[in-house]
Amino acid sequence: MKEFLGEDFLINNKTGQWLYDTYAKNMPIYDYHCHLSPEEIYTDKRFKNITEAWLYGDHYKWRLLRSNGIPEKYVTGDGGDYEKFLAWAETVPKMIGNPLYHWTHLELKRFFGIDMVLNPKNADAIWEKANKALQEKEFSARGLIRKSNVVLICTTDDPVDDLRYHKMLREEGDFETKVYPTFRPEASVLIDQPAFLPWFEKLQNMRRRKVQMFYDFLETLESRVDYFHEAGCRIADCSMEYIPYTDSCFETAKTVFEKAVSGSPVTKEEADAYKFFMLTFYGKLYAQRGWTMQLHLGVIRNLNSRVYRTFGPDMGFDSMSDKSMALNMAKFFDKLDSTGSLPKTILYNLNPKDNYMFATMAGNFPGEGSLGKVQYGAAWWYNDQRDGIENQMKTLANVGLLSNFLGMLTDSRSFLSYARHEYFRRVLCNLIGEWVEAGEYPMDEEMLAKIIKGICYDNAKSFFGLDMGD
Repeated sequence: MKEFLGEDFLINNKTGQWLYDTYAKNMPIYDYHCHLSPEEIYTDKRFKNITEAWLYGDHYKWRLLRSNGIPEKYVTGDGGDYEKFLAWAETVPKMIGNPLYHWTHLELKRFFGIDMVLNPKNADAIWEKANKALQEKEFSARGLIRKSNVVLICTTDDPVDDLRYHKMLREEGDFETKVYPTFRPEASVLIDQPAFLPWFEKLQNMRRRKVQMFYDFLETLESRVDYFHEAGCRIADCSMEYIPYTDSCFETAKTVFEKAVSGSPVTKEEADAYKFFMLTFYGKLYAQRGWTMQLHLGVIRNLNSRVYRTFGPDMGFDSMSDKSMALNMAKFFDKLDSTGSLPKTILYNLNPKDNYMFATMAGNFPGEGSLGKVQYGAAWWYNDQRDGIENQMKTLANVGLLSNFLGMLTDSRSFLSYARHEYFRRVLCNLIGEWVEAGEYPMDEEMLAKIIKGICYDNAKSFFGLDMGD
């Protein structure tokens, strides 16, 4: 029987263990997509306790707490931090087979040196030991980043953000990890969502002159792209259920925009026409500036209307969509590609049924550069577990080049989530080690080292072209 979280955790062959220990384990982290707070990085936030560092803002954990019947008061409500921690300690032992069981204990072990398995019996001891560690300077936000060997972070930022903390980090210049913004314009795209008009009001408030016409709106958004570019941004991201495709033009989008800002509801067909126009508008802007466009597709958000009315969006009530999107996606990429306006792109699917469709779609639009212009991205959200990670990599290997894969991203609001990179790297090395030991790939150390180091770090560094200061 293996030791829990032992040296060979998730690795079942000698070659995989050797690859992990020799090449993957100590590679730096290039975190090109996360939801960390730039303010917390700049101010070097100190955490009051393990609940604040661990459970705040983590919808992965919220969902499991709810599945365990924990009252919302101790999930996102006004319950005390200690009580919320005890609720998590009560839930953890039931999580057999769930990746959060592994992530929870990896985080305790790697950051705090805690080898105990969290449960109600030892919760107090773990609470005290973790909280004592959090009082030390090296457990601040920047300290946790340093502990994880993170060399670059791309946060997720709204077009109306003033990026003040990114600017102050840049001016300060003494934090060795590079921190860049990511342009996240979906609030401007999803015109049929309740958040559109409140977001539009924010855009209005940041301008000296009100947006009077659709042309002003587009001009303002382009100026925001340039503003982000000057702040070092080279990546955009948009998350949607699907990519629509229509014969949309400026005049059609203008009519829909004017209808929406007047407070009138728009139909699905009108919203799709507007969304398609905006996606092509942004794609062209990104291509002109050498940015990378990330598309996270297949999610249906805020499905519990009762919770939405009470607490608002992004409370963890989201699911994968089963909508077909292949033909629309192909037409969208072809429209941009045919005019030389397709930027570097990364595709992420939430529904695993779409693995092969997304992976083959990426291969349809090649560009110059050894890594390929359109990339099939890492296993996302509900797929971010051992089976999902393996399936994503096997799919890419079957129809493309796994060796050129951009690897893991954190996609988290927690500074403790960098332990997920270890989880990913162990799965990666185990998979490749299996292929080598089965005689399906030769024991070519030079090439294996290049593949592992590329997927862990080198490919992302090469692909994005962000200034690393070296």
